[in-house]
Amino acid sequence: MVDIYFYGQSCFKVKGKNTTLVFDPYTPEFVGLGAPKLEADIVCISHSHEDHNNAGIVRGTEEGKTPFVISGPGEYEKLGVNVVGVASYHDDKEGAQRGKNTIYMVTIDEVNIVHLGDLGQKKLTQEQVEQLSLCDVLLIPTGGVYTIEAKDAPDIISQLEPKIIVPMHYKIAGLKVDLAPISAFLSTMGKENSEAQPKLSVSKEKLPEETEVVVLEVTK
Repeated sequence: MVDIYFYGQSCFKVKGKNTTLVFDPYTPEFVGLGAPKLEADIVCISHSHEDHNNAGIVRGTEEGKTPFVISGPGEYEKLGVNVVGVASYHDDKEGAQRGKNTIYMVTIDEVNIVHLGDLGQKKLTQEQVEQLSLCDVLLIPTGGVYTIEAKDAPDIISQLEPKIIVPMHYKIAGLKVDLAPISAFLSTMGKENSEAQPKLSVSKEKLPEETEVVVLEVTK
């Protein structure tokens, strides 16, 4: 079983049977949120903005060991976890406004988790879709301003056809960054009555047949 926890903005902890991975840890002062207590074996950084790149806040799971940090495109294997970093853009102008972004597909305990980072492209290219085609769980930005907006999300979702969709990078209490609330995305998806869960527990055998939207509470 793989457990996924949300810490606000685009920061998640993914805990597998033997390995823990963190996506996009932020600088607390920059985003206005409290400092998350994070331990991991692997840290994936989508791009170098302060609300995504604070690898130093993540401690190793073992005393004296620092996490293995991945911060760009390529294929990586560490502790039984496969990570594919896919080059993408932080805006819809091929990076002219905000530069580049790395999408990650992580395979942990046979579950394929795709973290889109600060994706600004309104559509993925065919090459990107092919690299991410095995997506089971999609972590997708929905708050607009610096990423795709809620109304853009269905097109990306239809390209990747995930089993579970988890929204991220939206307005939450205390966040200094001015983003759209989660309600815009839930309305777009027809899931207005979704209740937040403390974590998402998922395994390859128990993936839903119909696509589900899962909203996660912010872990303190």
